[in-house]
Amino acid sequence: MSQLVVLAIGGNSLIKDTSHMAVKDQYQSVVETSQYMVTLLTMGYRLVITHGNGPQVGFILRRSELARGELHIVPLDSCGADTQGAIGYHIQMALHNAMRQQGVQRTVATIVTQVLVDRADPAFQHPTKPIGSFMDQAQAEQHRREDGWEIMEDAGRGYRRVVASPQPQEIIEFDAIKTLLDHQMIVVAAGGGGIPVIRDAAGNLVGVEAVIDKDCASSLLARKLKADLLVISTGVKQVCLNFGTPQQHPVARMTVAEARTYIRDGHFAPGSMLPKIQALIEFVAMTGNEGLITDPENLVAAVAGQTGTRIVP
Repeated sequence: MSQLVVLAIGGNSLIKDTSHMAVKDQYQSVVETSQYMVTLLTMGYRLVITHGNGPQVGFILRRSELARGELHIVPLDSCGADTQGAIGYHIQMALHNAMRQQGVQRTVATIVTQVLVDRADPAFQHPTKPIGSFMDQAQAEQHRREDGWEIMEDAGRGYRRVVASPQPQEIIEFDAIKTLLDHQMIVVAAGGGGIPVIRDAAGNLVGVEAVIDKDCASSLLARKLKADLLVISTGVKQVCLNFGTPQQHPVARMTVAEARTYIRDGHFAPGSMLPKIQALIEFVAMTGNEGLITDPENLVAAVAGQTGTRIVP
């Protein structure tokens, strides 16, 4: 059977700059990335696609804030579901059109994916993930008082709401994802890290106000699927050590042990490259397969071993 690639696309990669943030601009970014994905299909790879949704959830929350008093606030778990559907639709349409142009006959399906987290996860006691727009102190206090939001000052730029980022435990729709994949379909799943849910005392699923790291959830899905390769597509061609200094230099290949050393030495920024490296370490260490980081433009060359940064056992 052909090799299985789990490809994680960053939500920020759908927005090139502040002048191209509209839905049509985001779709055009998906169109460009789809060309590379179809090339992978013609090379014989099977694909499961995950994606980020941070900016898109932020847009929904901003609309809710602007409509405050007129319309209801959209809960964070529903924001995740909304963006899974919208971004999944874009990927489905762009891939369908790109495959048609290249004579590839495959079906693309998006699974609205719930991901189980533990209500006892320490992240719920110490929320740190900023979401939504910036506020002044008066607005922040109003939301804290009226909505029960946790608020943090964000690097001198104002105040933002923060929520928990718990560890993913289980992908609820895994069997559906696996069934579609076994029937030769291209699957879009676990968008935005998945919709965070917990089980209540009766065992029922309940959505929670949290954000699951997309790369961490992608790693979990790739491990469960026994993928041959986990690719994290981001804004750089290769990972660099000593980033932002005169000693900056790219790394083409690192072992799990080397990657852990680089983490201890502080080479990767929290909230940026660090969670990507950690997600790949977990995948590689548990499967013995390889992980890869690169940007969309170099995706095909990186999978072929010509560029990107590989993490190996």
